[in-house]
Amino acid sequence: MTKEELKNRTKQFALNVFKFLMSLDNCKAVDVISFQLFKSSSSVAANYRAVCRGKSSADFLNKLKIVDEEADESLFWLEFIKGLELKCDNVELEKLIKEADELVAIFSAGIKTVKEKNNIKN
Repeated sequence: MTKEELKNRTKQFALNVFKFLMSLDNCKAVDVISFQLFKSSSSVAANYRAVCRGKSSADFLNKLKIVDEEADESLFWLEFIKGLELKCDNVELEKLIKEADELVAIFSAGIKTVKEKNNIKN
């Protein structure tokens, strides 16, 4: 997958999460969770763009770690929503969980590759 394809994929993930969140019922508790998920999912897309502009291997790696953390946080909030058994489009929720899980796998593998190429132990 090219950088451009991954940029588009992360942006589409953020858009899909936002659309999903717009369909949820409004209440204070759901609003808090929605805000957290919106921030983390949009951060995946925004920070991946920053990864693509990394100035050095160390900069690239640090930014990639942020993207990985935000993707994992998004996965957490999606699983949390699933656990709450809210009225929602469960098919879409499962698609988002799958996509978040795949993004975590992609970014985790990228971190491992960068560390191996640069002989970084930690």
